Amino acid sequence: MPLFKRKPFDLAKPPEDLEPSELVYQVRFTKEIFRDYQEYLNRINLYRQRVWMCKSTGKSNLTYEEAMVTEKHAIQKVQQLPNDLVAPALRIIQFSMLSLRDLADLVTKKLQKDLFVGAELYGKKDDGLYPCRVLKIVENGVGKTQYEVALLGENKKITENAILHGEDLVWKKTPFNRKILKSFIRESTCRSIPWVLHEKLAQKHGISTDLPEELRSKFFLQGGQLVNRTKKRKNENRNNVGEANGESGKFKRNKGETGKPDASKEENNQPEDEPVKYPIDDLLVKPGPDDPLFTDRPSPSRDFNVPMDCIGDLLMVWDFCSSFSRVLNLWPFSLEDFENAICHKDSNLVLIVETHSALLRILIKDDGEYSLALQNKKRKSKISLITWTEYVCDFLEMINVTELCSCMTTIKRGHYGLLDANAKLGILRELVCHALETDLIRGKLDDLIEQRRALGATVRGEALEYARKKREEKEQLKGESNGLVVKENSMESTGSNPHMAENGEENGDMMEEVISSRQSNAFVNRKQLNGQSKKGEKQKLDPKVEAENITNSNEKEEQKQLTGEKKEDQEKKSKEKREQRKEYFKREMEKRSIRTNPLGKDRDYNRYWWFRRDGRIFVESSDSKQWGYYCAKEEVDALMSSLNPKGERESSSTTAGKILS
Repeated sequence: MPLFKRKPFDLAKPPEDLEPSELVYQVRFTKEIFRDYQEYLNRINLYRQRVWMCKSTGKSNLTYEEAMVTEKHAIQKVQQLPNDLVAPALRIIQFSMLSLRDLADLVTKKLQKDLFVGAELYGKKDDGLYPCRVLKIVENGVGKTQYEVALLGENKKITENAILHGEDLVWKKTPFNRKILKSFIRESTCRSIPWVLHEKLAQKHGISTDLPEELRSKFFLQGGQLVNRTKKRKNENRNNVGEANGESGKFKRNKGETGKPDASKEENNQPEDEPVKYPIDDLLVKPGPDDPLFTDRPSPSRDFNVPMDCIGDLLMVWDFCSSFSRVLNLWPFSLEDFENAICHKDSNLVLIVETHSALLRILIKDDGEYSLALQNKKRKSKISLITWTEYVCDFLEMINVTELCSCMTTIKRGHYGLLDANAKLGILRELVCHALETDLIRGKLDDLIEQRRALGATVRGEALEYARKKREEKEQLKGESNGLVVKENSMESTGSNPHMAENGEENGDMMEEVISSRQSNAFVNRKQLNGQSKKGEKQKLDPKVEAENITNSNEKEEQKQLTGEKKEDQEKKSKEKREQRKEYFKREMEKRSIRTNPLGKDRDYNRYWWFRRDGRIFVESSDSKQWGYYCAKEEVDALMSSLNPKGERESSSTTAGKILS
């Protein structure tokens, strides 16, 4: 089982008195059953967090399900270890004090010397190395073990038998590696350093569970578990000290008051219930007390003229013709006109004739299979209002689709309009699919891709340039603020007289004399000057200087206000310009759209489509058998109000709806 914080995690027990007809919530991969939805949701949320570890491989940062899959694969690899090597490996592992890496290396080194019946390796004979299989282990009583082997030829067929010594047999590739052995050690033991085998596994292979003499001074067995004597003694001393001070009960009380998990949860290693992190699967979302009022989803309109199973083909053909109208030399037409034309019984309807002719011309210009078929029939490359049905029949003969070939007789008789909508849209669908494979359309798609890349590079370049300018402005402001601080400090050092600050270079010697005289008389006049220094300075200030200081400060404040207003206006204008540029790039990207993608899905996996040349939002069912649409603003608003952003699918649909609005 996966580990939670490197410790075993107990699954929830099934509810008591569970009735067969009772509706419950079950976790798919653990088969846990919950009556309460919130408990089920908390457990699912915990299993989706990357806090789990695979017990067999030691991989961490996994979800519970990923850890289960990793553990399953590791167990399958461990089971490939030959049965004859399991018991020797377990004897090496039992009560070993080595680290996992060193223990795996030791097991690998020792097992390479233990050959077993059925092992396939290479044997040395007549100065050559031949593949062989061990048939029997022969004891000669001298202390050296010999092996009866069968030399293998092509397709592992036995050519002859031979008896070889152990040093003459070498592994070309061992049937195990360090990674498999690490998983084998983890699966076989219940604790590490010293490594202790599971009791049933040790009994199965006849391995002693008695503690070795060298470990009895440090460990002892208690209730089938290995206990460290030193840690046990420290815990007892700590408990004794706590009881003597009367603090143990207080500590437990404080622990409960601070909100930490109590002893029962710690023993079972059950984590605290964590808040649900949205979005989650839409089918698991239930309304909460803080949720807005979600309206009922409005029923879409389904008043299509063509059959319901043809709507997908209708939209695909119309979207292709509208997107590549310039390449096809077609005047753009609305979806409503195209739908009415498909249902019309007239055989030479202009919209139908022009659409077929444009698609057929693309195939003729490509010089592909269709162009060769026309050359064999010696047809002209010019398609007219009279001959367009002949070119359609030639195309149907080329693709050889049984359902569509049955329509050729009706088309040749000049009754194309009598075909049902399924057949008409089926022919157009095949024409579009073949047109997409032509060099002309592919070249246009490549050009659009390059233009989109260039626009994207321009957008990124402008964003980087704006960020660089903002960074430079910040650095400049920082430098100016540092300069002002330095200037203020220099002003304070020179005194409060502005004339002295202006003539500092000329009167430097005079300042030094004044400072030295003050220093010499400081001790004598300190007591006399302490009480009168502040009053004397105020009296000596010139009123003209004070007036100049006030006017200068007012002028500086006005300049700061003007510069601040200018900066605000500039920032506002630059922001408006950036927004305009964003809108421009967005429009240009939309003009160069390569394909139409759905806006998103709702909780029932219904897909929502929006086409730039039609104002409706189309709804496609999950099985693509039902279609509908919303056209009124009230319907779209009601649809958006019914989508719950807490769901994974409906959150993306809501985002797409906001972009549209």
